[in-house]
Amino acid sequence: MAATVRSEDPYLYFTWNVTYGSVAPLGVPQQGILINGQFPGPEINSTSNNNIVINVFNYLDEPLLFTWSGIQLRKNSWQDGTLGTQCPIAPGTNYTYHFQVKDQIGSYFYYPTTGMHRAVGGFGGLRIYSRLLIPVPYADPADEYWVLLGDWFAKTHQTLKQFLDSGRSLGRPSGVHINGANAGLEPLYTMEPGKTYKFRICNVGLKDALNFRIQNHPMKLVEMEGSHVVQNVYNSLDVHVGQCFSVLVTADQQPKDYFMVASTRFTKKVLTATRVIRYTNGVGPASPELPPAPEGWAIEYYLAVLYAVLCCAEWCDIIAAKSVLLLAT
Repeated sequence: MAATVRSEDPYLYFTWNVTYGSVAPLGVPQQGILINGQFPGPEINSTSNNNIVINVFNYLDEPLLFTWSGIQLRKNSWQDGTLGTQCPIAPGTNYTYHFQVKDQIGSYFYYPTTGMHRAVGGFGGLRIYSRLLIPVPYADPADEYWVLLGDWFAKTHQTLKQFLDSGRSLGRPSGVHINGANAGLEPLYTMEPGKTYKFRICNVGLKDALNFRIQNHPMKLVEMEGSHVVQNVYNSLDVHVGQCFSVLVTADQQPKDYFMVASTRFTKKVLTATRVIRYTNGVGPASPELPPAPEGWAIEYYLAVLYAVLCCAEWCDIIAAKSVLLLAT
């Protein structure tokens, strides 16, 4: 009788030391939350079906939990890091998360869930690659870059928590950041002319939707919320809180610096952050003229993204017909 031998899916092990530290997303130092001394926190790079084991040491003076936004946690719902399904990690202690990214691909992020800790850091990217035997509907990019966007409050997380506990709103954010900084002329990333790069974009903020664009560089949307989508090209993308996109960007412009731009949407006062992308052989600074964000409720854009996400063989015609009717009203 033949015996079937099955190997277990691979394990990835991480150790996180969570501490307070100085951060300056808006250029002014304030107390933030670091993971292994990093802000934003370390990336988690995994492949579909990997088992992820993270030993979290809490060196804060407050209880702590982490959640994994968008991860299904099948048969592991008690690992989702929210009060009610998991007890918080007490100060000076540790806890080991263990979950499997079963049958998932795409761009996600993690963040702390207790005491408004998310407002001052502790977040980072979590990517899940497709297994080699499952083809991806686009060529491998030259490199991949995380773009973690968010609104930011100059107030401490304790003050923001007191606001909510007393029934007050958070108020307006103080600014916007891209990967933990609001501006700067040094390059965040570099691109080689003629090559295509994958940008994984997530809104890790608290309340405001953000529009993201890159000077003179259209973006091909290829993945959203863990699903491959109809590949349309956009000059900008609205990224709502908790949402993640993956786009392809080709370095086919004049070799120099270009700004990545994130700005608030649907707010009276528009807050903006910029970071630089530099061509490897680039000469010259980025133009100070930033690409404009769309105004108002861009219904055509919204329907195009909805179509890209939901469209499949049996639903394309139905969605297209309903989109035409909605635009006509």
